[in-house]
Amino acid sequence: MADGQTRSKWRAFWERGGWWRALLLAVVYLVLYEVLSLAFIPLAREIKNPQGPAAVLVDYVLPIAVGSVLLVGFALSVGWMRELFGRQPVHGRAWMWIAVAVVLLFNVLRFATIDYSEVSAALVATWLLAGVFIGFAEELLTRGIVVKLLRTCGYREIVVAVVSSAIFAGLHSANLLNGQSLLATLLQLVYTFAFGVCMYLALRVSGTIIVPMLLHASTDPSIFLQAAHPAEGALASIADLGNFAVIIAGLVLLVFIRGRVPAPASQFRPEDPA
Repeated sequence: MADGQTRSKWRAFWERGGWWRALLLAVVYLVLYEVLSLAFIPLAREIKNPQGPAAVLVDYVLPIAVGSVLLVGFALSVGWMRELFGRQPVHGRAWMWIAVAVVLLFNVLRFATIDYSEVSAALVATWLLAGVFIGFAEELLTRGIVVKLLRTCGYREIVVAVVSSAIFAGLHSANLLNGQSLLATLLQLVYTFAFGVCMYLALRVSGTIIVPMLLHASTDPSIFLQAAHPAEGALASIADLGNFAVIIAGLVLLVFIRGRVPAPASQFRPEDPA
């Protein structure tokens, strides 16, 4: 009985929703992710090639796989898995496909402008695997759980888009701990915020979280591989404009977001009306 009451209180706490619960969950996840990632340091020290498949596996795949398990465990504990992967409660508009097209176009361009003569098949495959886990975990957290927590309170969709994208961007501030410069981190926060808006629009217009997961899964591998092994030519120069294109698309399209998901009558009243 006590265990049942504890689970009921746990679920009731999160069912209230709200921006601060979304932020709390993201911070707790980030802390756990960073702490648990320390377990892979001994493996990383044994790797001779810091740019090889083994390094990608230890530095990216294993930590984010652990993060994925944490997020799935949380979703199961509150009974949200079916809802998170179900159809979206608010429909998208045709113009939202612009965000999908921009991200997909430059992902394709980056993959097309990688010098594959310098890259082993194992490295490409490992990066693609890393992308799958990154897309799954980061989208499940920010476009799945966080969006649900915000919509539960009946916030306007513009607020949902901004807050979920800001939390997504904030997660990347942890790169400061890995030695990334302050300027590079600030630029990354701008990019990831705009990218988050594009992923939110992909969620809306497709009606399923699977689409932003797949888009995200193809983004990180294309960026890292093309940056490290770029092919020569004009097409590569165009591909290099991808981050700027995403920033412009995300910030411009953000202005046009409308709508609201009414909170069910059984839900608690919003703590922060928007």
